[in-house]
Amino acid sequence: MAPDIPAPAPQGPPTTPDQAVEIVRARYAQPKLPDGTPAELNVHEFDIGYLVYAVFPPRTDAAGRPQPAPPGGAKIVVSKETGETVTVPNYPTEQAIALYRKNLSRNT
Repeated sequence: MAPDIPAPAPQGPPTTPDQAVEIVRARYAQPKLPDGTPAELNVHEFDIGYLVYAVFPPRTDAAGRPQPAPPGGAKIVVSKETGETVTVPNYPTEQAIALYRKNLSRNT
C-alpha cells in the first residue's frame, strides 16, 4: 500500500473558497470531532477575504439537554490579496470579520 502523499500547498492568494480551505489545511492542524474524525470546515467569503471555521455538532448531556459550546477556539481569515492567514477569536461571523478589518486598518 502506497503512503499518503499530502497535496502541495497552494501558491499565491486564493481565488475560490476551496482554495482558502486548502491554504488553511496546509498551515493549521485539522480540528477533530470528539470521535476523532475531522471536523467540517465552512467558509464565509467577504470582499477582502475568506473566513474559515470548523463546524461542531451541538453538545448534549446524558439526558439529551443542550450544553454550551466549550470556550475558546478560533476562526481563520485568508486574505484574497496575499493569501496571508490571520486567526481571530471564535466570534459570530460578522463580528469576527469586523475585528479582522479593525486590526488590518491598524497595521496599514
